[in-house]
Amino acid sequence: MKSLELKVPPVLVVAVVAGLMWLTAHYTEAFNQFYVGQRAAAIFLLPLGVLLPLLGVIGFRRAQTTVDPRDPAKSTELVTTGIYQRTRNPMYLGFFFLLMAWGVFLGSVFSLWGLALYVAYMNRFQIIPEERILTETFGETYKDYCQKTGRWW
Repeated sequence: MKSLELKVPPVLVVAVVAGLMWLTAHYTEAFNQFYVGQRAAAIFLLPLGVLLPLLGVIGFRRAQTTVDPRDPAKSTELVTTGIYQRTRNPMYLGFFFLLMAWGVFLGSVFSLWGLALYVAYMNRFQIIPEERILTETFGETYKDYCQKTGRWW
């Protein structure tokens, strides 16, 4: 399983999970529920899904460090300011909100299993390996940051 660590770009993971959510909604269509305010709820979640990753990228760009999540060893600076004071993974959290907006839009409670799949995959194959490498790179400074700031929120 280690062969999957840091290999799949997170955006591709989001696209695959979104596709699986759509397939689930399609094949469980008889159970889909549409309600007043559904589109408004999806539209409310959508900006979070765009803003959080954007703030994360801006933080990395300001620090002039890599944005490529597949090679955290190239990180030249530990970013702990801005959105990174609230979450260690604003980009991944934003993608979570995008998937949540998609699930709400689909109207399929069954499709929301994709959120759990996304979090489980990202924790196991992206975030934990990143944390291991960042601990090796930044040592106690990174460990202190992890104690102060949550992985997701």
